[in-house]
Order: sequence, then structure tokens, then C-alpha cells
Amino acid sequence: MNDVTSRNDDTHNSTPSTIAPHRPYEDVQALVTGTLFVALGVVLFGQAGLLTGGTAGLAFLIRYATGLDFGIAFFLVNLPFYVFAWRRMGATFALKTFAAVSLLSLFAFFLPFGIKLSYLSSVLAAVLGGLLCGAGMLMLFRHKASLGGLNVVVLYLQDKYGWRAGTVQMVFDCLIVLGALLIADWQRVALSVMGAVVMNLTLTINHRAGRYMAV
Repeated sequence: MNDVTSRNDDTHNSTPSTIAPHRPYEDVQALVTGTLFVALGVVLFGQAGLLTGGTAGLAFLIRYATGLDFGIAFFLVNLPFYVFAWRRMGATFALKTFAAVSLLSLFAFFLPFGIKLSYLSSVLAAVLGGLLCGAGMLMLFRHKASLGGLNVVVLYLQDKYGWRAGTVQMVFDCLIVLGALLIADWQRVALSVMGAVVMNLTLTINHRAGRYMAV
């Protein structure tokens, strides 16, 4: 009886030695769906006048300060990070990240033409936007892609040192959002921090080192 239980436990706890790679059409579906989710979250943040972390947060700051479209600012801010992604994470990761950033920039630009909200609660925008961004980024991470910028750095730290991507990203994002106090009121910044926390808790809970690897 004990031998059977032991064998069953070993079988239950064992992990496959090889994991079947995603097929190309699965990667395409994940890139499109993931970036669409994030873009919708970004639209909700923008409609409520909120910010977020990472290079998206920097793009929001540029938008609020200069009036430049978010999609264009986001694409430009991410350009320096492609070199790091190529050298540290490999060509496939870098190319998928470039595709994801490009798609997000396009979606974020065109979605407002198809979505018009007469009323949007700032609290709901922070929570729902955070969940959508977190779910979209999770899809990208599991298909060896990211949204550039700090995503590349935190995924590298997770794969190299085992630090949870969501936790590290949350620290960076909250620092960036708090920096927005220079141009925004504290209520908007507090709600933006809430959105960043919701987004990164989604990643922390669902994307763990040793369970899902970026490369």
C-alpha cells in the first residue's frame, strides 16, 4: 500500500522532461490576443486619466506632458531595450517582443476610434485595466515575448536568479507611478498605483520561476 502511494506521489509530483514548443499559429494568436488585452487596459487607463508602470508608464507621462500619441511614444521609448533583449534573451525573444510592441502601439492608437465611453469609474478603470494588462502580459510571457522595456529586464532576472517577474515588476512600476506625483495629483497617482498592483499581482500569482520560463 505504501509502495503504491509512494509511486503515485512520485508520478503526481514529477514534471515532464520535455515541453512541446508552441506552434507558429499559437504564437501569433497569443501575440495578437495578449497585446489586444493590454491595449484595452491602456485605453481604460487613458480614459480615466491614470498612469501605469514600465515603459508604458513613461509613454503615458510623455503623452500627458507633450500631447504625443501614446502608441507612438510607447514604440519610441522601447527602442533602446531591443539590443538588451537580443543579447540577453536571444533573437526569437527579441523579434517577438518587437512584434508585440508594434501591435500594442497600433491597437492603442486605433482602439479609441472604436470605443467611446460616456462614463468610466476611475476605480473600475484601475482594477479592470490592471487585470486586462496582467492577463495580456501573461499570455506574452508564456509565448516567449514581452512588451519590451522593464518586461525584458524582469524576465531576465526571473530566469537568471529565480526572482518572481510580477514582484520585481511591481516594485519598478510603483516607483515609476509615484514619480508621476511631479505632474499629477495624489488621488490619480494612488489609483494608478492600485492598477499597477492589480496588474502585477496577476503576474506574480500566475507566472512563477521554475514553472513558466520566458526562454
